[in-house]
Amino acid sequence: MFSDRTDAGEQLAAEVRRADLDVDIVLGIPRGGLPVARPVADALDVPLDIVVASKVGAPGNPELAVAAVADDGTTWRNDSLIGSLDLTMGYLEDETEHEQRAARQKYQRYREGRPPLDLTGKDVLIVDDGLATGATMFASVERVREAGAATVAAAVPVGSPRTVGELERVVDHLVVLESPQRFSAVGQFFRDFSQVSDEEAMALLA
Repeated sequence: MFSDRTDAGEQLAAEVRRADLDVDIVLGIPRGGLPVARPVADALDVPLDIVVASKVGAPGNPELAVAAVADDGTTWRNDSLIGSLDLTMGYLEDETEHEQRAARQKYQRYREGRPPLDLTGKDVLIVDDGLATGATMFASVERVREAGAATVAAAVPVGSPRTVGELERVVDHLVVLESPQRFSAVGQFFRDFSQVSDEEAMALLA
């Protein structure tokens, strides 16, 4: 059990330092990823910024991610789940467009008019508070690769074993503190997993 996201971030920071990764910048996934990412960026003495992706939920079940889309339109899809739910292309296109707008608005709000983030040739570490389906993480990895990063690593305190295995195949390095077999949700491994407000998350970027 982690006390809260900050505690998880401090433990994750220690493990990332032991991994001795080359990291030029840490990107947190808002909102919950930023309290975890802040201690990691501080421990590595590198800048903290954001990568934003929004989940595309299944009809009637918005928490079941069938896809995720980043602010620039980079999209990851769970093809097996889409096939099993027999979703139409019209539904996917409409929902993806809607979620891209939401991701773009969040990205612009959080970065508060700062110049576009240049990741060309950078060694990037993406941090979130955990991996369940991993939809936003997968989309974020694609987004960072499309932006020209030299390497893309990821770090989370806890994750589903299946998702951890899938993510290991698409990143250059993955740091995970816990990957328990009995996994149902990220929040079950935190004593305090209360919602992070936009204001709290944005303050961590200051």
